Amino acid sequence: MLGTLFAAMTCAGALNAQAKELTVGLAVANLQADFFNQIKQAVEAEGKAKGIKVITVDAQGNSATQVNQIQDLITRQVDALIYIPAGATAAGVPVKAAKAAGIPVVAVDRNAPDAPGDTFIASDSVAAARTLAEYVGKVTEGKGRVAILQGQIGTTPENDRARAFPKAWPSFPELKVVTQQPAEWAQDKGFAVAQDMLQRDPNINVFFGRADAMALGAAQAVKVANLDHPVTIVGFDGDVAGLKAVAAGTLSATMTQQTRKMGRMALESAVALKEGKQLPKEQLQEAILTTKDNVAPFIENHP
Repeated sequence: MLGTLFAAMTCAGALNAQAKELTVGLAVANLQADFFNQIKQAVEAEGKAKGIKVITVDAQGNSATQVNQIQDLITRQVDALIYIPAGATAAGVPVKAAKAAGIPVVAVDRNAPDAPGDTFIASDSVAAARTLAEYVGKVTEGKGRVAILQGQIGTTPENDRARAFPKAWPSFPELKVVTQQPAEWAQDKGFAVAQDMLQRDPNINVFFGRADAMALGAAQAVKVANLDHPVTIVGFDGDVAGLKAVAAGTLSATMTQQTRKMGRMALESAVALKEGKQLPKEQLQEAILTTKDNVAPFIENHP
C-alpha cells in the first residue's frame, strides 16, 4: 500500500515538474507598439500564473532579426512558439524552421500565407473594418473624400482591413476613397503622409488610419493644416494612446482589439498544441467599435 502511494506521489511530482519546465518562446514584431506590448504582458502574466517559462524576443520591426531570434529559440529547444511576424517579408521562414524541429507554432495578429501557424489568433479584421466603415458612413451622412493610411503592405491585418473597408459603402455612393498610402503603422510616418495628402487635396474630410498610431499622426496633420472644415479621423487597435484620443475627441472612433484576451489564448493554445491537442486553424475575436460614449471602461481595464 505504501509502495503504491509512494509511486503515485512520485508520478504526480514528475508531472508537476514537467509542467513547470515547459518553456514557450514569444517572438514579438516590435515592442515599441503598445498593441504588441499588451499581448506580451498578457502572455507573460499567464505564464507566471501557470508556472510556464516564457522567453520573449523583440524583432524591433526587422524581419531578418526575427529570423535569427527564432532560430536561437529553436536552438534553446522551446516547447512551443508564439509568433507575431515583424513583416510580410520572410514571414514563413521561422514557421518552417520551427515545424522542422517539431515545435508547434501559434501565430498571433499576422499569419504567413505560405507557412501558417498551427493555429492563428487575431481580431476579425474584415468584420471590424466593415463596422468602422459603416460608422464613418453614418457620421459623415454618406458624403466625403476619404484618405487611407495603410500599414505594412502584405501583412494579414493590412490585407483584411483593405478588403473590407470600401465594400461597406454600397449605400454611400458619395463617400469615396481619393487617396491611400503606406505609413508603416507609425505615428511619425502617418503625420508626414497625411500632410502630403492634405497638401495635394485639402478637401479631404475623412482619414482612416489602419492603426491608431497612424490615425494620431493624421490628427496632428489636420491640426497643423488649419482646415476650414471638420475632419472625421478613425483608427484601429484600441491601444492606450488611441483610446485616450477617442476620449478627448481627437479621434472619432477606433476598433478596440481584445489584446489581453488574445495573449492569454496564445499561451493556452501553445500548451494545448504541445500536448497534441487539435485546435481550429483560426481563432478570430471580435473587435469593438469604440467611441466617446463607451471608451471609459476600456481605458480603465483593457480587454
